[in-house]
Amino acid sequence: MSGPGAPLGTTPRASSGTWLVRLRDRRLDGVPTRARTVAYGASAFPANLLLQTFSAFVVYFYVDRLGVPAGWVAGAMVAHGVLNALLNPVVGAASDRRRTRWGRRVPWIGLGVVPLVVAFALVWTPPPLGPTGLVVWFLVVVAVYDVAYVVVVLNVSALFPEIFRTTAERARGNAPRQVFGLVGMILGTAGAPLLYGTLGWTWMAVALAVVSLGFFVWSFAGMVERRVDEAAVREREAGVRLADQLRYTFANRAFVTYVLGSLLLQSATAVVLATVPFSVRYVLGGQEEAATLLLAPIFVAAIPSILGWSWVVRRVGPRTAMLWVVAVYGLATCLYLIPSTVAGAAVAGLAVGVGVAGLMQVLEVALAQVVDDDERRTGLRREGMYFGANGFVVRGSVIVQAVLVAGVLAASGYVENAPTQAGSVATGVRLLLGGAPALLAALAFVCFWSYPLRGRGDAPGEVPVDEAVADAAASPTAGDPMPR
Repeated sequence: MSGPGAPLGTTPRASSGTWLVRLRDRRLDGVPTRARTVAYGASAFPANLLLQTFSAFVVYFYVDRLGVPAGWVAGAMVAHGVLNALLNPVVGAASDRRRTRWGRRVPWIGLGVVPLVVAFALVWTPPPLGPTGLVVWFLVVVAVYDVAYVVVVLNVSALFPEIFRTTAERARGNAPRQVFGLVGMILGTAGAPLLYGTLGWTWMAVALAVVSLGFFVWSFAGMVERRVDEAAVREREAGVRLADQLRYTFANRAFVTYVLGSLLLQSATAVVLATVPFSVRYVLGGQEEAATLLLAPIFVAAIPSILGWSWVVRRVGPRTAMLWVVAVYGLATCLYLIPSTVAGAAVAGLAVGVGVAGLMQVLEVALAQVVDDDERRTGLRREGMYFGANGFVVRGSVIVQAVLVAGVLAASGYVENAPTQAGSVATGVRLLLGGAPALLAALAFVCFWSYPLRGRGDAPGEVPVDEAVADAAASPTAGDPMPR
């Protein structure tokens, strides 16, 4: 109740102000609770739901439904890919160096969520324009979508090594996140056609945008940053130029071996997904709809396997777990060389799903270990830079996939739109689905074998300065540039 003489509404305003202050001053101490872990993980559902829906159906929507020439849409998609790749390191570096009373990451996420879901909805609700106008609309709206998506998702990812400080915490914390992400991928692939088939494209866009916004709001409960000595950090940042940070990031042996292996594995998965429709038609003799029967087992096996890989990471550490994952994944893709029926290929997909789950679970835990080692050497937490640089490099998987698929199909004698294909095409497609991913996995194994960080990385994230300096001197990357 307001005090004597106080204007009506004073207490509610004070209460509202107190609530905002509490929200602003939230900081995480100790191990995150299960509720916060699950809430943080929920952010992966809308991130993957929006991404998968956009990637799978936007070309079809603009070319087939709106009548925009395919070449124009292809050019717009190339621009989208280039912009997305360049934004990752730029946004990551800006996020690392921008500190407010609300934190480093959370303000970016809060400011980007609404533009993200609105831009996503606008992609599917263009005004009545001709082909030229639609391409302009596409370029402008997708540019906004790209900026907002990178701002939100990169900063959510950058919070992961900060919230979960040890390998054990990260393995446990990453499990619900990847499960949410897989469900988002499945619904983005299979759920979107059901929605636009029954409700239409506009209401599909609205429904997915509203659901995504709801999950992002929930996930804010788990996005809590830790306390830092801001004066010391700002002093250190002032002595290190952005160019120095970029140079060191790509000279860091731990990061280079990690990101090259990650690029190869992402490329392998992209090749598998792109080749499945060709395999159904030219190797297995099935109908086009049977591609779902090959893809579904991958996701079905991946969801429970994430929990198993979480246990493996906690037991053996990121490096050994990465080697195990690559071995399982590479051997599993070789199984695609054997089947001659859709059912047999679906069984092989179950094994591939186990490997895919390992990639999802282990790779981010290893990247968090790279961030920890970098902090011991530089005195800075640079999650944004590393996750951004990683996002920039792995976008190259699209190029690797396109070159491999096009090259093997051309070498095998594939002819576009031909009613029948030469027998050599079946051999080429079989090698593309079962041989090329295994070769890429073997190269990734070599990269991860050279990964210099050993052990489980269970030391606390906050250590005294003297101990941190000693750790930096003993680091396997101690000879790299930009020492502490």
